[in-house]
Amino acid sequence: MDIALYYAPTTCALVPYINLTEAGATFVVRALNFRTRQNFDPEYLKINPKHKVSLLVVDGKTLSENPAMNMWIARQFPAAKLLPANPWDEVQAISILSWCSSGIHPYLRNINGPAKVCDVEGAEDRVVHFSKEHLHEVFGIADTMLAGREYFFDHFTAPDTHFYWCFRRGGQLGVDLSSFKNCQAHFDRMQERPSVKTLLAFEKETLQTFAKAA
Repeated sequence: MDIALYYAPTTCALVPYINLTEAGATFVVRALNFRTRQNFDPEYLKINPKHKVSLLVVDGKTLSENPAMNMWIARQFPAAKLLPANPWDEVQAISILSWCSSGIHPYLRNINGPAKVCDVEGAEDRVVHFSKEHLHEVFGIADTMLAGREYFFDHFTAPDTHFYWCFRRGGQLGVDLSSFKNCQAHFDRMQERPSVKTLLAFEKETLQTFAKAA
């Protein structure tokens, strides 16, 4: 099986990268430089008109959207236990993956590019303000979910990776995370996983390569 992951540093493409690594999968990474708009190159648009990452290409077939990719990885590599075995817990895990994608990620995107949400003069600060308010609400919910737990379920699963990215990206974008002690403990725990360390080293190397090419 040939697996390729289209990836860009700091983006949610780290989620399938980490989960593929956790699964012990053999895959190649095709890094895109968003600063030079490589994601809009005609060659990439041919396979992904959405011009986003992440994107998996498996034996020539493409799959986008993190919840779908995570489910595929979990089913293709069941020994990694990236989704819970219990059917009810499994759909709860899928619910968390969907929440990260649709209930958290869009507000991170709003902070990163408020002008894309509203181009009315002076509106950018309000977009950022309301997005940060929403993120405080959802991180508060996650903090309660993680109380007394190492992970969202009784062992590491794919939702832990996706939430790790959300929390990390929030910090990178200036969201005050200081009150979310359980989320922070989860983040610190994730940072120690070998798969995450592998991703962080690859991210650093990729950023250095892009900087040299600039």
